[in-house]
Amino acid sequence: MHVTLRQLKVFECVARVGSFTRAAEELYLSQSTVSMQMKQLGEVVGQPLLEQLGKRIVLTDAGAELLKTTTEMFETWSRFETTVADLRALRRGRLRIACVSTAEYFVPRLMAPFRERHPAIDISIEVGHRDTVIERLARADDDLYIMGTPPQHFDIVQYAFLDNPLVAIASAHHPLVGKKRVALQRLSAETLLLRERGSGTRLTTERLFREQGIDLKDCLDLASTEAIKQAVAEGRGVAIVSRHALDPADSGIAVLDIEGFPVAQHWHVVHLGGQQLSAAAQAFLDYLLQQKRDPLQDTSSEVSAPRAAVG
Repeated sequence: MHVTLRQLKVFECVARVGSFTRAAEELYLSQSTVSMQMKQLGEVVGQPLLEQLGKRIVLTDAGAELLKTTTEMFETWSRFETTVADLRALRRGRLRIACVSTAEYFVPRLMAPFRERHPAIDISIEVGHRDTVIERLARADDDLYIMGTPPQHFDIVQYAFLDNPLVAIASAHHPLVGKKRVALQRLSAETLLLRERGSGTRLTTERLFREQGIDLKDCLDLASTEAIKQAVAEGRGVAIVSRHALDPADSGIAVLDIEGFPVAQHWHVVHLGGQQLSAAAQAFLDYLLQQKRDPLQDTSSEVSAPRAAVG
């Protein structure tokens, strides 16, 4: 049935007030327009909807069913309008974020002020290796994605929102601790502890050594930054990690003074190109871009000294 919303509105009004004349007055239409709309609606339905009893218009059985359906439809639409208004005003909504595992060191702190500002938004955060996050991006599983090195082979929109300096770390008792401007070549003599293949930090580390013509010979792959920090503290090798992954509670770790370090990188927030963000996702994206470095200024400076021991 090709029924228009206007026809249903006119029908609801006629059925409610019981008169073409009064319906025309309420809707600011001519009586002839109201009559024409009702005639066309009856033809589409294929059943008489209204009948004249004296001066009053009453509903037929088909008309009563249509009124019931129309009333339910308008009520549903009204609820939809209320929901949309709430979503726009961030009085409700859902925000889905996926981030690489290193980002879990700062994302909860970064999220706290936003949650306080918008407590009605249901927020879920998925944490995984970079390859896993990229797979989620390809499937559009989430609203926004946080990573250090966005993929190059996707149609994406990316925004740099936070500094992500990379630093070289070693055991607090390592002979390089305290030395000034150590050449990157010197690290090739050490066991280099690396994240899994495909991680952003590993890609950057491999690029740094490759650009200097340095071969990575003695390497050990570990599945997480926590495992790397533990191995470093135990003296099993050196590593290059995000400064955000370091904390004063990390006992036995020192930041080395290596030429060219810290390496300037950024954290990025990403979404698919052409993706229409929800009100909650747009609000969080705006929050990130407005805040820039502010949310983590205090915590990111905890290990800012180039040769400070952690712990």
